[in-house]
Amino acid sequence: MLGLGLIGGAATGAWLTGDSSAGTAKSPYTAARAAWHSVPVDTLFPRTLKGRGAGPGGTHRTWNRVAVAADSTCKDVLDPLLLTTLRSVGCERMVRATYTDATRSAVTTVGLVFTEADASGMQALRTRFTEQKLGARKDLMPRTYAPEGTPAASFGNGQRASWTVNPLTEIPVVVLAVSGFADGRAVAEPQPAADAMASGAGTDIAQAGLGHEAKGVADRVERGLRTAVAELTEQPG
Repeated sequence: MLGLGLIGGAATGAWLTGDSSAGTAKSPYTAARAAWHSVPVDTLFPRTLKGRGAGPGGTHRTWNRVAVAADSTCKDVLDPLLLTTLRSVGCERMVRATYTDATRSAVTTVGLVFTEADASGMQALRTRFTEQKLGARKDLMPRTYAPEGTPAASFGNGQRASWTVNPLTEIPVVVLAVSGFADGRAVAEPQPAADAMASGAGTDIAQAGLGHEAKGVADRVERGLRTAVAELTEQPG
């Protein structure tokens, strides 16, 4: 299935668009804002993610990429309410990919929203998410990316089980992820990743580790992006 990794228009090259110029950057914000087209897709979304200690009880996880979406506008891929919530920071571009765990029992779509905001704008958004607990609102869940012919083909909006939305402040990016069961079963009561990962959580979602799936994939994609941005920032002008 990994041969399907560049589905959705990204198969035309190593980058999500035809621009393969990494360029130079004077600040993390400048570098990050261009990263969606200046960083290779295999760097933004590695074919394999290693999650040492990322599962329930500190178990190890491995996630394999099954599909990468073509870059898009936020309007095309975010629910209207989430789009409205992020309006204050603007949307330069969004990129997404979907992963499955090693057992192919869970699927996770992870996305990067590259914003137009400066540091104060991103800090204001982060503060709003924290104070208003927006990350726990079910009506602000990310959408799935579920191409036909992949293990995620049945991963629709009704299959969303656990999610995370994380506005960063060091770079102008919002990292989001949503997970579900790979068998396509519907989920009546989705649970935020933080709640599903809490000690003593006993829901089916928590027991299946789907909170850990969403958070683990999101965290590792975020780390890779930060590393790539740091490398761009260090390039000589």
